[in-house]
Amino acid sequence: MRTRVARLNPVRPGVLRFLNGIDYGSIRIHEDGRVDLLGEGNPGPTVDVTVHSARLWTRMLRGSTGMAESYILGEWDCDDLVGLATLAGNNLEGLDRVRRPLHQVTGPIQRLGLTMPRTTRSRGKSQIAAHYDLGNELFSLFLDPSMNYSSGIYCDPEDDLEAAQINKMNRIADRLELGPGDHLLEIGTGWGGLAVHLAERTGCRITTTTISKEQAELARRRVEDAGLSDRIEVIETDYRDLTGTYDRLVSVEMIEAVGWKDFPTYFRKCCSLIKPGGAMLLQAIVIDDDAYELEKASRSFISHFIFPGGCLPSVAEISRCLDIGTDMRTVWVDEIGDDYARTLADWRDRFLAVTDRLEALGYDRRFRRMWVLYMCFAEGGFRSGRNSDVQMLLARPGFTPAADQADQAGQAADLPLTQPAGNAPAGTSPA
Repeated sequence: MRTRVARLNPVRPGVLRFLNGIDYGSIRIHEDGRVDLLGEGNPGPTVDVTVHSARLWTRMLRGSTGMAESYILGEWDCDDLVGLATLAGNNLEGLDRVRRPLHQVTGPIQRLGLTMPRTTRSRGKSQIAAHYDLGNELFSLFLDPSMNYSSGIYCDPEDDLEAAQINKMNRIADRLELGPGDHLLEIGTGWGGLAVHLAERTGCRITTTTISKEQAELARRRVEDAGLSDRIEVIETDYRDLTGTYDRLVSVEMIEAVGWKDFPTYFRKCCSLIKPGGAMLLQAIVIDDDAYELEKASRSFISHFIFPGGCLPSVAEISRCLDIGTDMRTVWVDEIGDDYARTLADWRDRFLAVTDRLEALGYDRRFRRMWVLYMCFAEGGFRSGRNSDVQMLLARPGFTPAADQADQAGQAADLPLTQPAGNAPAGTSPA
């Protein structure tokens, strides 16, 4: 007779007792012929988890990194990973209450940089390479033709991924009021899709920077192929080393790689690069304000396996950095977390549809499981409201927004900057 897994791993009962404390949703655990229902009677969905190896329970003691490692190794599966991630996001507030007293001890250790070292220039370059230099062909297989690796904006229920990314790029052009006489600085080139689109649509001149060698090489080819080499310059310079002044600045989901200790440095530098009367469009993945202090220097599945050294700011932290180190004011802000959830779902569908191509390129089963888990848990973070995404127009003194933006400037000033607007529990994110 086969011995039950539960008898082989003494850690299991304690982990199950802890997980049974959830107050939103329920988890049905299938393991070695027995079924355990956690969170019975809770509001919200039920997801089914099938355990293939008792090693899962020991790995779970390391939090989300252990959970992810176990999934990558094929030790468990779930019928609805996005649902599981959404459930987790909706239950993290209860865990935060437990972690806050402990943070009085762990916080000083984290601030010393022992768990998350400061993002120096050399470390930042290696961290970016670890993700963005995985191969341009990998990203081309699941991104839209423009290769935008950030949230799109779905203006219509019928919008597909490509339309959503075009909507996003057009909005950036409109909010910055770009024209042929403007010189735009882009911090975070990606693969050049935004720069090419903005130059074609508005006629502006663009300097764009990345510290990813792979991205820079492809971006330069795309600029040349578009016949825009006279209007777009791709450079490979750390944001801290940029010089000069520009009419406008755009930075789309690059701040997450800055590191929490350098958020003030980032905003001071951006402000110094913008001419008086100029403006900056920031798109940033953000974490709930109440969770920021607990999470900013903590290691998680995504900051360990996917985006090494990554850290999400909060809206309140962005506001604080603007106040202490710049003369920029918030002219307009919009929350697009729901759009990011949909973007991630589209990426995942495209990723799963090219499994054979990925395998042929050398991305093995473990890599593919890791990336599916990343996309699902990021989506769940947005669907639960734990994470969100914001677009903010930040202006230096002398900037006069167009009439429609001026009307919304007052709304931006009145918007509570204490947590992302508009996300309620459903039933995330990178980074």
